[in-house]
Amino acid sequence: MPLPIAAVFLIDLLAFIGIFAIIALSLNLEFGYMGIPNFGKLLAVAGGAFFVGAIPGRILAYTLGAMNGLDYIRDNLKIVSGLNQILSSNPALSIAYLILSLIGAALAGAILGYIASYPAIRLREDYLTITLLAMAEILRTIGYNWPDLIGGTKGIPIPDPFRWVGGELRILAATITILATLGAVLAYMELVSRSPLGRVLRAIRDNELSAETYGKDIVKFRMKTLMVGSAIAAIGGALYTFWTASVTAAGFHRVTHTFWPWVMVIVGGAANNFGALVGAGIFVTLRKIISFYKSYFEPYVPFDVVWLEYLFLGLALIIVLMYRPEGLIPEKPTRTLSPDRLQRIISKIRGSGEASKEG
Repeated sequence: MPLPIAAVFLIDLLAFIGIFAIIALSLNLEFGYMGIPNFGKLLAVAGGAFFVGAIPGRILAYTLGAMNGLDYIRDNLKIVSGLNQILSSNPALSIAYLILSLIGAALAGAILGYIASYPAIRLREDYLTITLLAMAEILRTIGYNWPDLIGGTKGIPIPDPFRWVGGELRILAATITILATLGAVLAYMELVSRSPLGRVLRAIRDNELSAETYGKDIVKFRMKTLMVGSAIAAIGGALYTFWTASVTAAGFHRVTHTFWPWVMVIVGGAANNFGALVGAGIFVTLRKIISFYKSYFEPYVPFDVVWLEYLFLGLALIIVLMYRPEGLIPEKPTRTLSPDRLQRIISKIRGSGEASKEG
């Protein structure tokens, strides 16, 4: 039985909210908590997508004997069709393929984050921003002009790990997977933000000199933050590739996968995980609504209605910055111990010291 149009619209909306919320949370870790102006977010997102398009399908084809002397790029449709037939009747293999691909994408993102951390060691602010942006464009250009990676300008379909579900329920299964991954990422981010590590990241962001005075290795923390943030963003890119069951370099560009996540974090509130989540939800929902209804404005505007999306979203961003510059959900103060608990700890320490002296 086909799903109602409203249900399909809602499922599609939730899937894109989930994907962009994962990317926004990764940026929130880097910029909101650590203060790294990562305008090269595309590097990790595209890295995860390119990995899923280039590596797992090839491994699966060789393992299941689907190559038979064929070229993975040139004969991609034939190979992927054969793999999809196998996956459609083997849920266990499909789930294993999905999980291992996401793990591989996260590792690929972490490696790219490690590479991107080298300029982060020596550069700050404007120069770091330009360098990270350039690195992202280099990867996109490689994917666009190297056909053996992901098919160049045309792109390629990939084996579908949700094919076994069948019919229109496929998009529901994919959306549930995306939202479950988002829940895991959000839980991890909350644990980090409330841990001593989260307080260290905030301290480095607010005053590097003071943090360094207390013995914190600024370079080490920057490197680890970029690696973890890139791994999370790469998972978002991989999930988008599995959602569409295809990958092409033209589908990844700096506006969608760098500037939009920045808008989401700024609108929702930097250094607040739920703020990033709300920002992604509002941004994606507004964009979907504008895209759906913009044709109704065609008789009333003197320009192409395609630009209404950018106009309304830009206007919304300006309004938020004017009236809520800290975002819709501002950063919360770091939780510390209550005065009563601190007093009990001090009394306990003093009691232990006196007991040791008497002994």
